Amino acid sequence: MVKHYEFFVTTEDEYYTTYIGDTVKAFIEESGVQNGIVSVVTAHTNCGIIVTEPLDCILSDLNVLLHRLVDDDAEYSHAHFLPTYGRTSANAYGHLRSILVGNSTTLSLVNGKACMGEAQEIVFMEFDGPQARKVFVDIIGE
Repeated sequence: MVKHYEFFVTTEDEYYTTYIGDTVKAFIEESGVQNGIVSVVTAHTNCGIIVTEPLDCILSDLNVLLHRLVDDDAEYSHAHFLPTYGRTSANAYGHLRSILVGNSTTLSLVNGKACMGEAQEIVFMEFDGPQARKVFVDIIGE
C-alpha cells in the first residue's frame, strides 16, 4: 500500500524552524500502514528537513553553524545574472544551506509507529523565507 499526503508550512522569517513530527505521525495513523517506511520531503530547494533532538538551543546552534559555513554576503556564482532565469538571484545562501542539511528524511514504520528515539523530532527548516512551503509525506508498506 502507498499513501501520499501533502501539507504546507508557512514560515515566518528568513531562517525559520518548526517541528512537523505531529503532522507526520497523524498521517501515519490515518494511512493504516503498520509496517514499512515513511518519507518526508520538501518540494523546495531553500529548505531542509532533519531529525534531531527537539531543543531550541540545538536549532539555534545549527543556525550559527550554517551561517558560519555559508556566509550571506559571499560572492556566489548564483548571485550573478542567470540566463536561464533571465534575472539575478539573491538566495544562493539558502540553496547552499539546504544542500548541507538535506531536504528529506526517511523513517521505518513498525506496528504503525515511526521508529524514532524518545529524544528525536522531525524538523522543517527554512533558509529563504518567509514563504509558504509544501511538504510531501509518502507512506509505503502494509
